[in-house]
Amino acid sequence: MTHSMTISTKAQSRTFFLVIAVQFISTAADNALLIVAIARVIELHEQAWIIPALKLSLTFCYVLLAPFVGPFADYLPKGRVMLIANLLKTAAVCGLLLGTDPTLALALAGLAAAIYAPAKYGLITELLPASQLVRANGFFEGVTVSAVVLGTALGGFLISPLLIARVMPEWLLPLPLASTGLLAGMLTLLALYLVATMLNFWVADSGARYASHSIHPIWMIRRFFQENRILWTDRLGGLSMAITTLLWGVGATLQLIVLRWANETLGLPLAQAAYLQGVTALGVVCGAVLASRYVKLADAIKLLPMGVLIGLLVPLMLAIGSVIWASILLLLVGALASYFVVPMNALLQHRGHNLLTAGRSIAVQGFNENGGILLMLAIYAAATAHQVSLQALIICFGLLITSIMLLVCFVQRRLSEAKVAL
Repeated sequence: MTHSMTISTKAQSRTFFLVIAVQFISTAADNALLIVAIARVIELHEQAWIIPALKLSLTFCYVLLAPFVGPFADYLPKGRVMLIANLLKTAAVCGLLLGTDPTLALALAGLAAAIYAPAKYGLITELLPASQLVRANGFFEGVTVSAVVLGTALGGFLISPLLIARVMPEWLLPLPLASTGLLAGMLTLLALYLVATMLNFWVADSGARYASHSIHPIWMIRRFFQENRILWTDRLGGLSMAITTLLWGVGATLQLIVLRWANETLGLPLAQAAYLQGVTALGVVCGAVLASRYVKLADAIKLLPMGVLIGLLVPLMLAIGSVIWASILLLLVGALASYFVVPMNALLQHRGHNLLTAGRSIAVQGFNENGGILLMLAIYAAATAHQVSLQALIICFGLLITSIMLLVCFVQRRLSEAKVAL
């Protein structure tokens, strides 16, 4: 059961936009951190499969800690949980500065992200009524992906020769820092995370309170999988969960495939390939804005055929040999994916909040979506280790999206006679 204190509309609005600001800065830094970590792996002359392993380490904590982060987000005011998460991200960058293995540093950042997700999305669900969730998610997604665009471009800048050539400031010489040309970039990331951390001190408490439960690990794990079953067996919740799990998994893997494709097919170095990846994110912003304006929560299911179209567009990468056409395709794919996923994400949050609690439902969602990412990245890492061609990987991912979305459309059509009220 949820208990809440009264919070004024003005305070709700201020808190919402403050969360947006923290999300923007933190997400921009997260995406730049991944690019810098990849550059660090290359600088250390590690094997090629280590690069997808970076994403794996970033995602693993989402899955491993999912039974615990939801109750943790519901136990404390969510602004305080976000503060803790950004402190952990700051520690991850400090680890890179001190010479920690990039995979371990990204794992710590993954721990922070796992804690952060149910807090930020849960807070929005607590603050706003169901009628505003699609619009809020579209706005939130637009801001988030704008941060991805900026963060990806920032990552390319942080590993560019302009910053690599910077000499270490004299006041840093006594510190036991790693011998790296990426020092200026790492210090920039540290500053961004510190700003995000400071802003968290002004995030107001929504006033939502939940009944306390046992914190015994076994009981929490059992309860978590019961909550998983509740959400999966709900027709709308299970349908939206299947779609978001698929597209988040494929999207995270395509992020790395685009970097490789830009390098092997278009001849772009990592710094410029990161800019091209940002074009996809720009498309996601456009799709999110359109979805927030034109799609209602009750109409989310009608967008299912769009998932099939996305799958059919992915293999077109193989027919492109210029940066301009590559940018157009990636912009289109990003826009369609966002226009499709934003309403599905809002639908899943709404069903989860009704069936569970804000924090717990987001933890279940994060577990499944990041489990999908983990599985896809593991497959990609194995394929890279076995030197599977880029062309085969792109075709397989396109076929995977198309076939699963066709199956989802078929199942939904069979269930269409059963009216499920939101």
